[in-house]
Amino acid sequence: MTTHFFSIRALACGAGLLLAAYGVAAVEAPAPHAGHAAGGHRPSIGTGAEFSPSGALWIANIEGDGHLAVRISNDQGAHFSVPRQLDTQGDVIAADGESRPTIAFGPNGVVLIAYARPLAKPYTGEIRLLRSTDGGVHFAAPVVVHDDRQEITHRFQNLAFDHHGDLYVVWIDKRDAELARAGGGRDAYRGAAIYGKRSTDGGRTFGPDLRLGDHSCECCRIALAESPTEGLVALWRHVFEGNVRDHALLALSELGQGSEPRRATADGWVLAACPHHGPALVAAEDGGYHAVWFGLDGDRPAARYGRLAADGTPRGTVRSLPDAGAEHADVAAAGAMVVISWRSYDNGRTHLRAWVSNDAGATFALREVDAASGDTDQPHLLRNGSALYVVWNTEGGVRAHRLDR
Repeated sequence: MTTHFFSIRALACGAGLLLAAYGVAAVEAPAPHAGHAAGGHRPSIGTGAEFSPSGALWIANIEGDGHLAVRISNDQGAHFSVPRQLDTQGDVIAADGESRPTIAFGPNGVVLIAYARPLAKPYTGEIRLLRSTDGGVHFAAPVVVHDDRQEITHRFQNLAFDHHGDLYVVWIDKRDAELARAGGGRDAYRGAAIYGKRSTDGGRTFGPDLRLGDHSCECCRIALAESPTEGLVALWRHVFEGNVRDHALLALSELGQGSEPRRATADGWVLAACPHHGPALVAAEDGGYHAVWFGLDGDRPAARYGRLAADGTPRGTVRSLPDAGAEHADVAAAGAMVVISWRSYDNGRTHLRAWVSNDAGATFALREVDAASGDTDQPHLLRNGSALYVVWNTEGGVRAHRLDR
């Protein structure tokens, strides 16, 4: 039986609400993708995508033989180079759902590709990093980023350089949850935690593992954005008291400081399971941020858009996207233009849709961008200069569409 996106989302949300009703602890199992029966084979289609400083579009994904490969386009995704396999020393690589390779470009020709390597115990992993100092011609052997080497969750990584050229890597980590549960039982700690570390030399060396925040959701991606005042900030799905799974924001300069994160969304979604839908965030031209997330609109789970103030608190009216099946939305901005893109299963195909604003999010117009059969990755919205692109990996290949015109 084929399992579709919309039915999966409804099933996941329904199961989560059912679990919540019975007080069952949060689960971490990854959700299936369209075109494949639950529990059956799913290809690793999760993709990392980023524009380099020169304007080349880089893609990192898993090739059919299970190896991590990169391909490059010098014409904004119209054509790509032959995939080049990277030496990951035989690592199995998580590249599905909310977990996928991530790419960052730093000063002086530094290129970094991070990925999660699953370990033997279910839902465990470690974050590995490939580093190049010659623009990606050669990469050194992968290294484990974090100091903690327990066979626990270190997954769902993200990384970025701030405007000073400092590198930050963040991930979801369960060391504190494991420690608390060892002393106080299964319910001694809500969810997981957000950990990270900083490098001032382009990823050659790092400072210590530092906790950013307790009580994150277990399987939702972490969004990073540049703030004009605070450097990089992180937005993640948080587990507030009472199993309320809204979102929290905190500057990465607060790593290890024990600071209380700011509550960024207030949907009040009480859920004893992970929705497997992380947020997205981008700085707004007029201050604060544009944010998208998967939350609760009344009694209905929905992909939502809202503005956040500079301190991360909600500002203005929250709007649900104009598509009941919208999932895994992303957001990007260039000046007054704001673009939100998502995928949605409808009428036997997966559709790529976008909501485009030319007035800083005051009004939006809906666009049908693309459609595909079979398995697809989540869309990536990327900025290249002042141009905005959506990059989408499908069973038929990687597709890139410019959305700012």
